[in-house]
Amino acid sequence: MRCPFCGNIDTQVKDSRPAEDHVSIRRRRFCPACGGRFTTYERVQLRDLVVIKSSGKREDFDRSKLERSIRIAMQKRPIDPERIDQMISGIVRRLESLGETDISSKVIGEIVMESLARIDTVAYVRFASVYKNFQAADDFDKFVSELRPGSGPEE
Repeated sequence: MRCPFCGNIDTQVKDSRPAEDHVSIRRRRFCPACGGRFTTYERVQLRDLVVIKSSGKREDFDRSKLERSIRIAMQKRPIDPERIDQMISGIVRRLESLGETDISSKVIGEIVMESLARIDTVAYVRFASVYKNFQAADDFDKFVSELRPGSGPEE
């Protein structure tokens, strides 16, 4: 593992243990060249996933990109960070278990929205505003009115 401080490729593992989520291994590492210490996480990856964008462009699935967008939606919400990590791991496992290596960004977005809706309505609306590309306040109003009990989509 390359040292993030000096670039040395010969780093040493000082400690390994299961992470809090028990689906990854946390490793404390030491760089003998610069003395830097850092942590890495190792996760099981069942298959290499490829995301098919709406434009048709293909790119490798990036868990950190998914995590970043979910954390932005969850920003300043009273949700335990461990719960967010569990949700992200669940989404990734669900994507891997679909049986396909090529997954459309639409499928990923729908799975994320479904997961967010179960955890936090505000985060769900925040994510939806980007995912569904809201352009005006009316878009928010229409979307939120569909969330209210007893009201369906207006025609």
